[in-house]
Amino acid sequence: MKWNRSIKNMTLSAMFVAIGVVLPFFTGQIPRIGNMLLPMHIPVFLCGLICGWQYGAIVGFVLPLFRSVLFSMPVMFPTAAAMAFELMTYGLAAGLLYGRSKWQCVIALYRSLLIAMLSGRIVWGFVQMIFLGLGGNRFTWKAFMAGAFLNAIPGIILQLVFIPAVMVALNRTGLVHFHRHQPQPQKVKENQ
Repeated sequence: MKWNRSIKNMTLSAMFVAIGVVLPFFTGQIPRIGNMLLPMHIPVFLCGLICGWQYGAIVGFVLPLFRSVLFSMPVMFPTAAAMAFELMTYGLAAGLLYGRSKWQCVIALYRSLLIAMLSGRIVWGFVQMIFLGLGGNRFTWKAFMAGAFLNAIPGIILQLVFIPAVMVALNRTGLVHFHRHQPQPQKVKENQ
């Protein structure tokens, strides 16, 4: 059973990488639109939520680097390299928080998404500060706020609408299950 789950998660993870490679083409390879709609973020969040934090973290780290190698978009350094840490954090945090939620429902889903989004943006800011510092440049608070939040508002809204809609649809089909974690029965020690 566990082996089948691992194969399923690896297959789904490969599918999410493929979706993440193709999805930015819908923004017309225009970086400004891509920076607003954040198309690579969606499959990473879904992977973390559906497959678990381990798979979400790996897909998140690999996806921007893989896409940069294939298409030179985003540019490898510092953009794709910083995005790798950001997306890794998204997949890890969303999957971990949602997987450990007592109730796996839409409310837990939103809570996990919001915390993961904030965490990923903070990680992105730290990585950008380090990478730009290595090149002798400064990463200002204004640049962080613009890159992490202000320019990303359309993408954040899209994620907060689309990802829960996909999860609800998958729940209705039975591919993903909203449920409450049941407490594990404790073994009763026999009197000896």
